[in-house]
Amino acid sequence: MFEITAKDIVKQVNALKLVHDARKILQEEEERRRKFRDWANEDTMAEFINGEVVVHSPPRRRHKLICDNLYDLIRHFVRKNKLGETAKESDMIGLTRNDYLPDICFWNNEKSSAFDGDTVIYPAPDLAVEILSRSTASNDRKTKFKDYALHGIGEYWIIDPKRQIVEQYRLLTPKDTSYVPEGKFGLSDEITSFVLPDFTVPVLAIFDENANQETLKSFF
Repeated sequence: MFEITAKDIVKQVNALKLVHDARKILQEEEERRRKFRDWANEDTMAEFINGEVVVHSPPRRRHKLICDNLYDLIRHFVRKNKLGETAKESDMIGLTRNDYLPDICFWNNEKSSAFDGDTVIYPAPDLAVEILSRSTASNDRKTKFKDYALHGIGEYWIIDPKRQIVEQYRLLTPKDTSYVPEGKFGLSDEITSFVLPDFTVPVLAIFDENANQETLKSFF
């Protein structure tokens, strides 16, 4: 996909007008974002993406089961090893331009030490997980994929509920701004995190409740 850079803009004879117009648009957008944050609460499943409020419908049961299964695995592992904090679905992360509700997040101890009881908007996590649906797939694979990488989210999982596949992406170094694919993992595979040391689980445990319970037992 072709991307316009700052150098492309300054080559235009109307570069100053373009910058002026862009600044005005972004200022108006920031005001809409402020109003969005005042309106949004823990019961509002909505995100602010590129100037637009995106309201989500209630998730399908399949989506909820997958989210609960993986969240339980990550949360118990993180708590047992005192690695940081986790969240799912209702905790909003605020990036430079957009506000998102990832399905699952993990922050390491350094980042989570700044959280307190009044924290509402969270910083970019170390791991983000999104579970695809018909209405969210485009943003999950395009806008969020690019934005998460630009903001240093070291690892990104995209889960396809219908195909029962987990796609894993990561930044090779903290300075990288685009993801590299690590693989697509199916029900017969195990998946290992890069930002959660020693976190390895069967993919089946993400999709199947019995396998999930057996994997949870192995953590204790």
